[in-house]
Amino acid sequence: MPLLLPVLLALLISILSGLYFLGAFRKRRPGEPSLDKGPIPWLGHVLDFRRDTAKFLQKMQEKHGSIFTVQLAGHYVTFLMDPFSFGTVVKEARAKLDFNKFAIQLVEKVFGYHAMENDHKFLQTSSNKHLMGDGLVVMTQAMMENLQNLMLHSVGSRKEQKAWSQDGLFNYSYNIVFRAGYLALFGNKTSNEAGSLEKAKEQDRIQSEELFQEFRKYDRLFPQLAYGVLPPKEKMEAERLKRWFWDRLSVQKVANKDNISGWVLDQQQMRAESGMKESMQDRYMFLLLWASQGNTGPSAFWLLLFLMKHSEAMKAVQGEVDQLLRETGQEVTSGAPLLNLTRDMLLKTPFWTVQWRKPFANCCPCPHQGCHAGHETQDGRWTRVQHTRGDRVALFPYTAVQMDPAVHQDPDKFKYDRFLTPEGIKKTDFYKDGKKLKYYNMPWGAGVTMCPGRFFATNELKQFVFLMLTYFEFRLQNPDEEIPSIDVTRWGFGSTQPVRDIQFKYRLRF
Repeated sequence: MPLLLPVLLALLISILSGLYFLGAFRKRRPGEPSLDKGPIPWLGHVLDFRRDTAKFLQKMQEKHGSIFTVQLAGHYVTFLMDPFSFGTVVKEARAKLDFNKFAIQLVEKVFGYHAMENDHKFLQTSSNKHLMGDGLVVMTQAMMENLQNLMLHSVGSRKEQKAWSQDGLFNYSYNIVFRAGYLALFGNKTSNEAGSLEKAKEQDRIQSEELFQEFRKYDRLFPQLAYGVLPPKEKMEAERLKRWFWDRLSVQKVANKDNISGWVLDQQQMRAESGMKESMQDRYMFLLLWASQGNTGPSAFWLLLFLMKHSEAMKAVQGEVDQLLRETGQEVTSGAPLLNLTRDMLLKTPFWTVQWRKPFANCCPCPHQGCHAGHETQDGRWTRVQHTRGDRVALFPYTAVQMDPAVHQDPDKFKYDRFLTPEGIKKTDFYKDGKKLKYYNMPWGAGVTMCPGRFFATNELKQFVFLMLTYFEFRLQNPDEEIPSIDVTRWGFGSTQPVRDIQFKYRLRF
């Protein structure tokens, strides 16, 4: 009996410690949002959350209101579904809400990259220099030349003119935009190594196609890899793919190319000067590729699809294309020089500059670690944040704003001029409950987490669609086919993707 008592006490302590770790004793404290720990200890609501994030959050909002905390796989996450509270997170000091902690964990798990101090600062500085302002002029020209190589290398071929090609619209859009963006950023095959400029361009087309096919394999595994739930076979495949990209995008191999962007060169130089091992720099190059080219292709798909499905939208965009060609004295005829679209020209396209809801309807999650319970005002909105170490805060604008009929009338319907005034100027006045909203649409995030490459990405989309409209005839294989729904398993991982592809056919005009 004397020996049994210590054993029982030790067992009791272990059980209580385990229950504490699983969150069994967590209670809602004064001033905090509603707390919902879910049906399964520690896991909480993670299964429903992963199954369909948007539907789960809508259900929680109906149950608890616009601000609530849920348990997800050992983490407590407070979701702000009230757009008037977004400013609290966006403006909060990094000392209290630190996105970097979450990002560091994610990129290590998914890309095998161990972040260095000031990583985000380096990226922001380089992006401001090369992906905005005067730097964007250079990048727009590089993107244009690579799009022409991929899309228009057969211009003038009578055989190509007569033959229709068929492909999945998602595959085609993703393929072209991804490959052109990759070449614009990471450089081209050298003429000396290939033997001639034409052979170098041909090798760019071949090698970028191989890179895209491998990238799509990794892209399909990405959500489960990020959640840490890949089965053993798929996990081995993900590791193989990572090593393949580390080799293909290595500092040594990229250094042997022509026309490497200043953006990529800056990233390499900053890390080399900071003493980072070359093998880790190679891993960062893969991260840059995914971050820069994982979203524009899917967005291009939605954009082209909705243009083909809505004749009034197609007419409006085609009118801008024709007007721009007239103003710049360019024409698209057999034997004429290929079009040159500059950054300044692309600024004269208000219908394209508008943030179309469907193409850019990603959930823009903004999770932060370090502080995450809060004080509510009497009307249920956050005005400041108090520290609760280890909790997270997240925004989900897709449900909270973009699909809210109180903000956007008929949110399920495509309206090409939704974000334009009758005068063709960008519309910024949106209201909910009679109060003006600052964050009425967040396709690029906000505050310190806003996408630094948003201007380059927008230009990529414009250039791709511009070339499609001017050089190609294209149509859906079945005009009456329904628009595919969103793949809900990818919520939180960039631009939305469809659950299936939709076939279309295309051919050069001449």
